[in-house]
Amino acid sequence: MNGNIIVSYKILCDSDLNMNVTLQELLLNEKVSKAIKSEFAKGLRNIELNTDAKEEFFRVETTKELYTFEVSKDDFADILVLAEEDATSRKLFKKDCSRVELVDIETLI
Repeated sequence: MNGNIIVSYKILCDSDLNMNVTLQELLLNEKVSKAIKSEFAKGLRNIELNTDAKEEFFRVETTKELYTFEVSKDDFADILVLAEEDATSRKLFKKDCSRVELVDIETLI
């Protein structure tokens, strides 16, 4: 195959945060509901927070830097290994940060 692939990846650590919070859970939290009421309904009484989208969620996650490298299309089967090697050569692995997550694979023509 002719051409190259640009691979984007990020380094994962044991202390990374990655969780989903539903909109309903968020509105049931007393601190959050008080903050919303004080910001949008200041001075009003008997205010109730409701939503129709109870299954909508927010993602709370650790912000990560993306790293990229370019390989031949022939190396597609080895992309994960090549990403780990690239991270090792750049000295990106630190204590408790020893995994790679592939984020994007873009084909160049």
